Amino acid sequence: MEANKAKGLVAETGLMLVEKGLVARTWGNISCRVTDRDFAISPSGMSYARINEGNVPIFHMDTGEYDGSVKPSSEKKIHAAAYETFPDVNFVIHTHQDFATAAGLVGADSLVLTPEEKELLGEIRVAGYGLPGTKTLKANVAKELAKGSKVILMIHHGALICGKDRDDAMAKALALEEVCKRAVSKAFDTEKWLSERPLDPVCEKIKKTYPNLICVSNEGVIERADAGEFTAQTDDMAQMIGGKLKSVPANESDILKALSKQDAVLVRGVGALVKADEDDDAAALALLVKKAVLAKKYTEKCGVNIKLSGFDCTLMRTVYKMKYSKKK
Repeated sequence: MEANKAKGLVAETGLMLVEKGLVARTWGNISCRVTDRDFAISPSGMSYARINEGNVPIFHMDTGEYDGSVKPSSEKKIHAAAYETFPDVNFVIHTHQDFATAAGLVGADSLVLTPEEKELLGEIRVAGYGLPGTKTLKANVAKELAKGSKVILMIHHGALICGKDRDDAMAKALALEEVCKRAVSKAFDTEKWLSERPLDPVCEKIKKTYPNLICVSNEGVIERADAGEFTAQTDDMAQMIGGKLKSVPANESDILKALSKQDAVLVRGVGALVKADEDDDAAALALLVKKAVLAKKYTEKCGVNIKLSGFDCTLMRTVYKMKYSKKK
């Protein structure tokens, strides 16, 4: 494919994924094959609203170098693994979609596909864990790709979806989320769990200190807040929130004390409060809290005790604060 066309498809697809709720902020990444050994890939640490044809780099698999003024995504290695494995794959999407991420923590055995979904998606496999951007992650993903799977759930991380073209990859991403949502909904009533309660008056009090505050008050988040804190199960929670999502009583002093140390906190009987310097950052954190709590609920219902190590959480949080949050 001509390089500029490939770059344009990458930029367009980012906005499509945001619209469909499969990614947010700078999460995930997208690539499009240009030649047998080169591909266009979304830039590192850049929000999808800012990506355009002019800032999408071209990555060269043979040399590890790239064309362009902006670095390619740190996940370029797993994209390269997909193109190296499948000559017929021309478009790759890595998402952090909610239900697929939750399903990846439990395993693919819980997924039931219709014949049409099976034909589209093929066999869904789960790749072993590796820190983002590492050789370990690439090796674990490549191992599952080598078995013939073009849809991989990356444990603690998200999904990798390989398509013959952009439309095929998008169709697979949407179908995967539907399959995983059915599995999660079988474990508990997700519609009721996601229903919203009226905002607690304490939210308005805290907004006097943090004007960009968002209160997340669905039934599931309130349930989790009442149950207490939990350790991160996903890379994005570890990066953007920290190793634990803490729970505090619903009084102003305790909430303010917690928010002075962390940008998101569970509040018993209320839900979760998130703060940020900008509205879009607060909105992204609110989405992340919902996703993290959803995954925690699903693993508990399935009897799966799984979490990230304290070392990995600390490392990812440090790298995020020092590097990726500044890029945004």
